Amino acid sequence: MNYFKKLGTANLLMLLLCAAIIIVAEYLFLTGDKLHGIFVGLWAPTLLGVMIYLKLLDNGSR
Repeated sequence: MNYFKKLGTANLLMLLLCAAIIIVAEYLFLTGDKLHGIFVGLWAPTLLGVMIYLKLLDNGSR
């Protein structure tokens, strides 16, 4: 449980959002809507990249 406190609420919500996006993208892809599945699937790495960028900005200001 200490890990979740260290992670922070905003980061935890972003990670849960990324997991939900991956599930929706897989659903779309496997039901035959391949282009939309790929498009939605690219949102998760983009959000993770934004999270990393913001974390680097926060660490740089300290």
